[in-house]
Amino acid sequence: MAQVAQTFDAPAVRTWCGLALRALGRAREEIDAINVYPVADGDTGTNLYLTVESAAAAVEAVFAAHEVGGGTGGAAGTSSGPSLADAARAMAHGALIGARGNSGTILAQLLRGMAQVFAADGDRAHTDGRGLCLALRRAADSARQAVAHPMEGTVLSVASAAADAATGTEGDCGTVALAAYQGACAALAATPGQLAVLERAGVVDAGGRGLVAVLAALVETFTGRTPKQGASPSAAAVAADGRPVVPHARVCAAEDDGPGACAPPASGPAFEVIYLLDAEDAAVARLRERLDGLGDSLVVVGGDGLWNVHVHVDDAGAAVEAGVEAGRPHRIRITHFGAGDAHTGGSGRPHRERAQRAVVAVVPGEGLAGLYTEAGATAVLARPGEQLASGELVEAVRRAHAREVVLLPNDPELRHTASAAAEQARGEGVRVALIPTRSAVQGIAALAVHEPGRRFDEDVVAMTSAAGATRHAEVAVAERQSWTTAGICQAGDVLGLIDGDVAVIGSDVAATAETVLDRMLSAGGELVTLVLGDEAPGSIADRLQTRVRETYLAVDTVVYQGGRQGALLLIGVE
Repeated sequence: MAQVAQTFDAPAVRTWCGLALRALGRAREEIDAINVYPVADGDTGTNLYLTVESAAAAVEAVFAAHEVGGGTGGAAGTSSGPSLADAARAMAHGALIGARGNSGTILAQLLRGMAQVFAADGDRAHTDGRGLCLALRRAADSARQAVAHPMEGTVLSVASAAADAATGTEGDCGTVALAAYQGACAALAATPGQLAVLERAGVVDAGGRGLVAVLAALVETFTGRTPKQGASPSAAAVAADGRPVVPHARVCAAEDDGPGACAPPASGPAFEVIYLLDAEDAAVARLRERLDGLGDSLVVVGGDGLWNVHVHVDDAGAAVEAGVEAGRPHRIRITHFGAGDAHTGGSGRPHRERAQRAVVAVVPGEGLAGLYTEAGATAVLARPGEQLASGELVEAVRRAHAREVVLLPNDPELRHTASAAAEQARGEGVRVALIPTRSAVQGIAALAVHEPGRRFDEDVVAMTSAAGATRHAEVAVAERQSWTTAGICQAGDVLGLIDGDVAVIGSDVAATAETVLDRMLSAGGELVTLVLGDEAPGSIADRLQTRVRETYLAVDTVVYQGGRQGALLLIGVE
């Protein structure tokens, strides 16, 4: 049992995030299964889980920073860790940057609304039941404002009902949280009567179901117990563990009146577009109007210069271009609601057989993502300066839809994250082998010898051997002064890292790259792989290829464009 919080403070935020993540993990498949609105894409539970996982990771990072640095010096932070405002802001920011899908984006705004109330109290160590009431009210109102066309019978209705129930309650945080949970349960049970699509499918709203799980975790944070079902008939539609019980729920059968009898046909926009956006408030207001005219399910959340934009459109390019006009869009994700995938809804979607084997790889840039994808792998795009969550890797394994999966993290910092993802995937019946690749060039070497037709163990051994036989290096620019294994570097210096350690400090990118390459090839090699970043000098590839050709006999060179990969240049020597 998690430690019971007496008031809402930073440790309570941490506990809540952990319990909510666990609750959504248990309920994920169930929530995915009842997802029919706004698009029957069967991923609401997964999206909510990934959103909360990102929020929880951000909170953990704040606590870790205080443990290392001894606090920030705030009134509540120096000896007892972060303040409530610090933890709540981290939770909201983590949810914002990690939000997935329509419901995940709305949940991020709910958490942001709560954080705004807690932050208004400055560095107060905690808040009471009244403060929690205000936070829940602000959360519901801000989430509704973020949605272009709010609909009743959705997570917005559940959030509003939770806030209404909390507002009329006197008592401590546990009492308020329980009232909010019970109000949410009642509203969730009523959603089929508010949306015809839910009633036809015989299910409650999936996003609302996820919010009930999050609120149940909030109750457990303050009481140490999972809340029991409410006494009223409407609240009784949610069982003791927070799972909805819908008496008339059914699964569409073949004899039903066509594939749309339970869920609506996929007649809406063809693409889901999501991106983070750096922009000013005025530009975002114009963006809302532009996107509202392009599609539906528009949700724009965030503030203070950073926003998360979600919309369903037929013209994905126009949606991204609108973001470019408003500011700087990044971490762009475009999903096609194609015929035959989960977005067709109902029993009409064909069953897709699992592949026997797949490769899932983390890659640092769009160019490498394309390369890996062309080679048959499922690529997960890494984000410079941000750690991937294990849930993102698990979701990639699910997308690969194979009985056997080889996982290539391509980063030593991701080894534990990848290991956790592999364990979770094994629990779902997938045979997973984790090859501890430390660089994308090692992953390329492993992928080059991958043969799906041979025995799994033999394939993994061959891929592991190829990766291990590949030395890796990168050339990057130092961001600040630092001690390194090659001496002290200054901001702006060019660094050459070999097998993860700084080996060369220089002032010229091409010259530093040549020195790195010479040191690597001094021990021998047959193939040099160069992966160029967007900011690498245009002539560097020719210069290095000429160097290899004129200096080293029988050594081949291959060049790839990596895109925005963080490092100027990645080098592999096999």
